[in-house]
Amino acid sequence: MSSASFTLTEEQFLCGICLEVFTDPVTLPCGHNFCQNCIVRHWDSSTQCQCPSCKFPFYKRLDLRVNTFISEMAAQFRESAGRSSSDHQAAKAGDVPCDVCTDGKRRAVKSCLVCLASYCDTHLQPHLKAAPLKRHQLTDPMENLERRMCAVHDKPLELFCKTDQICVCMLCPVLDHKSHKVIPLKEEFEKKKAELRKIEAEIHRMILERRLKILEIKHTAKLSKEAADRQLADGVQVFTALIRSLERTHAELIRTIEAMQKATEKQAEGFVRELDQEISDLIRKRSEVEQLSRSKDHLHFLQSFASLNASAPSTNWQEVRVEPPSLEGTVRTAVDQLEETLGKEMKKLFLEAELNRLQVFAVDVTLDPDTAHRALILSDDCKQVHHSVVKKNLPEDPKRFNPSCCILGKQSFSSGKFYFEAQVKEKTRWTIGVAKASIKRNGIIPLCPDNGHWTIWLKNGEEFAALVGSPLPLSLSSKPQKVGVFVDFEEGVVSFYDVDAAALIYSFTGCSFTERLHPFFSPGLYNDGVNSAPLIISSVVLRDLLKR
Repeated sequence: MSSASFTLTEEQFLCGICLEVFTDPVTLPCGHNFCQNCIVRHWDSSTQCQCPSCKFPFYKRLDLRVNTFISEMAAQFRESAGRSSSDHQAAKAGDVPCDVCTDGKRRAVKSCLVCLASYCDTHLQPHLKAAPLKRHQLTDPMENLERRMCAVHDKPLELFCKTDQICVCMLCPVLDHKSHKVIPLKEEFEKKKAELRKIEAEIHRMILERRLKILEIKHTAKLSKEAADRQLADGVQVFTALIRSLERTHAELIRTIEAMQKATEKQAEGFVRELDQEISDLIRKRSEVEQLSRSKDHLHFLQSFASLNASAPSTNWQEVRVEPPSLEGTVRTAVDQLEETLGKEMKKLFLEAELNRLQVFAVDVTLDPDTAHRALILSDDCKQVHHSVVKKNLPEDPKRFNPSCCILGKQSFSSGKFYFEAQVKEKTRWTIGVAKASIKRNGIIPLCPDNGHWTIWLKNGEEFAALVGSPLPLSLSSKPQKVGVFVDFEEGVVSFYDVDAAALIYSFTGCSFTERLHPFFSPGLYNDGVNSAPLIISSVVLRDLLKR
């Protein structure tokens, strides 16, 4: 390359990081150039591997090689500009020093694998210009070049002994490694390089595996916190309701005792008033007696004496008693009643809390028109269904129920937990539950677990039953207005709840689910308008235990 004239400016040879003329320039795939050490340090201090100038990302650390063309241009530019680079190329801690420099070691920019020496920019020039030296193999600066020489024969280590797994020189196979399998360093390098790629891939897999594990652990911790928060909320609601019940019972006990005491006080006050009146009457009579005792008129005495006896008080106060209220055992009785009330209250509260927890698994269910019997009428949003005496003219479909007036939910589930609710207000007949996707749709098929159905029904407005083979009668304290259905696929449980009363109606347990489950409904026959109300898939609203 001719150095006769330069039309390039210094700015074109400045590194964008250190703002000095390039030293060991490297070119990134995006086209920008930087000093090798500058870009390496920049990436070491950054979490991302990208170009500092254009921010172009690289998905792995690049194996950078010095751009010899730009390096030569930069070196000649420094020479032509009379620039001394000794001030910014002085060897520092961690740098490889130039082996030729005698007065102030400068940082080496290349090492020669033939000369086994390292050179700074100035002392490297012969290797860049002299034809014999140009054939030498230059590499990035290296320390301990003597390690590249055979300690026994003082020859370059150019071969690899597979038997002893060490690097050897050309004389070693002849003298010290006879009959050993020896191959060129490059061959072993390529093999080990391939192994290294496998190791790198395995490390990458392990990193990915551990990152996924971190996500799994964080997700589990999140679910645990959500469960703990729900438990805390349930606990606050339950104990707040119990405290209110205690406060009500306490207030009632106070009112009862105070009422009994006031009744006793009122009775005593009545007796006292009556006695005071009789005392006044007796004092007056005593005065009359005293006056009469002083009378000497025989006729007047006898006439007055008779009237005096007639007006004498007749109450026998010896038999009159003010009975104190019997408070003995009042507190004990109140506590016993409270215990009974709290038992019922707690059972209901726990059921409400359980229902709240189940409602977390609520799913959006819509009715599947393709499975509906011809006499069933669906709303536009497929959330309501009722029976009609007129059958629609629909094409034959193996998925459609006939002659049973049933319909399936469009959604199906094959794992986990799910919950939905159906409003049955004002209905005198209905069937609700879940069924296997493969249940028979044609013919009269008894609803039972053996046939793939887990359902309950209402008949004749008051007969509730779980369909376990033959209907199992259920005794309910009130007629449900809304029925909740909860399924735990893995545990094999199907439970039915009276949502408004927060009461468990019935549970199928020990079920074995081997395929997808669909919500199952039957609104019951029209029955001359008696059962005209629709069965409605309702939105799930979490209960508030504090509103009691």
